[in-house]
Amino acid sequence: MKVVAAFLLSVLGGKASPTAEDIKDILGSVGAEASDEEIQLLLKEVSGKDITELIAAGREKLASVPSGGGVAVAAAPAAGGGGAAAPAAEEKKEEKKEEKEESDDDMGFSLFD
Repeated sequence: MKVVAAFLLSVLGGKASPTAEDIKDILGSVGAEASDEEIQLLLKEVSGKDITELIAAGREKLASVPSGGGVAVAAAPAAGGGGAAAPAAEEKKEEKKEEKEESDDDMGFSLFD
C-alpha cells in the first residue's frame, strides 16, 4: 500500500509516469522501505494506463464490497439454563460501567469546564 501511495504522490507532484527511483525517493523521505519486486510489480501493472481511469475502475470495484459492520445479536438462553445467563448479563453491565469511569479518569479534565 505504501508503494501505491508513493506512486500516487509522485503523480500528484506532476510526474505522468513515475520511475522506481521516484517511488524510492518518496518512501525514503519518510523512512519507509519497499522491495524492488513490489515497486516493479506496481510499475508493470500501471504502465501505459491513465491514472484517472485506474482510480475510476478501483472505485467501481470497491462499490461492490460490503462495508457495513455486522450487528451483534444476543443469544437466547437455552431451555432450563436461564439462571446462568442472568449473571453473565450483569457482568457485562458492570464492565461497561467501569470502562466509562476509567475513560473519564484518563483525561484528567472535562471538556466543559
